[in-house]
Amino acid sequence: MRLLHTMLRVGNLQRSIEFYTEILGMNLLRQKDYPDGRFTLAFVGYGDEADNSVIELTYNWDTDAYDLGTGFGHLAIEVEDVYDATNRIRNQGGKIIRDAGPMNAGTTIIAFVEDPDGYPIELLGPKK
Repeated sequence: MRLLHTMLRVGNLQRSIEFYTEILGMNLLRQKDYPDGRFTLAFVGYGDEADNSVIELTYNWDTDAYDLGTGFGHLAIEVEDVYDATNRIRNQGGKIIRDAGPMNAGTTIIAFVEDPDGYPIELLGPKK
């Protein structure tokens, strides 16, 4: 067994694709419209779906916003340097919701950014 993807509902598909590809550096792997269901799916990730877990962006044509709820936590992305990644994302217009620094009650350096729909994304350095 392996984890295939995580699905996020988005209010503006193009804005979300641009965020994940241009700001976070993922690739748009595939995209397909489903006219009978009035939705579009786009899959983004850092590598081929055969070998990597990816994110499925689901755009329901008649919905432009969602309540995130309290059950969802965050996505996590490994970066080479959390401080550099945070600065790069900020300079590209990304929203930083927690600057890079040690986590509470620990020494691991983390930061949090927010995607266009409000989903939090944790940035972590490589485990050593």
